Amino acid sequence: MCWSATADLVAGSAIACVGVACVARARRSGDLPLAALPLLLGAHQLVEARVWQAGGGTGWATVAWTVIALPLLAVWMPVAVLCAVAPSGRRRLAVPLVSGVLTAAVLAYTIATRTVRAEIRGHTVGYVIGLPHGEVLVAGYLLATVGALLLSGDGRLRGLGLLVAVGALVCWALWRLEFVSTWCAFAAVCSVTVFGWVIRRAPAGSRCHAESA
Repeated sequence: MCWSATADLVAGSAIACVGVACVARARRSGDLPLAALPLLLGAHQLVEARVWQAGGGTGWATVAWTVIALPLLAVWMPVAVLCAVAPSGRRRLAVPLVSGVLTAAVLAYTIATRTVRAEIRGHTVGYVIGLPHGEVLVAGYLLATVGALLLSGDGRLRGLGLLVAVGALVCWALWRLEFVSTWCAFAAVCSVTVFGWVIRRAPAGSRCHAESA
């Protein structure tokens, strides 16, 4: 989320460009889901620009924003990390993956059966969903998204996980105070971090050579 439609458009476009660069620089097919994360985050910001322009409400943009933010990301993150890590490190990701699938299923069902409404609150947008057992769903969501990064076994991805945890907490606090939405800035920092991870990844061939040696 950003603090205005213009900010969302600018941030979303910039983040999507970083995503294109990430995908173009990815040297392993397994890295593509994580490399494409900035593209997803950029699209998310662009969708919210439409929410701002519509003055909130219950339109398609509100539903699309909620689908990306909740069930899609809950599954995308653990699957992307699972694809990126070495086979020997995938077992530890079973818990985040299962948590993500179960959490996404509940979130998707809730979105499909309830009305999702966006409310413009000064420089923030509030999304009213009415989630059942909200605390449990939040815990499952964080285990799937942040937990997958922290359990990846990759130092840079663990660093991204810490960044996500701290940044999300700050953004949430500012949003709860209805002061200003800073998610777009946070998404931009995360996207640049993902780009750094992509360009530092060794080619698949060199990794196989190192393991055989």
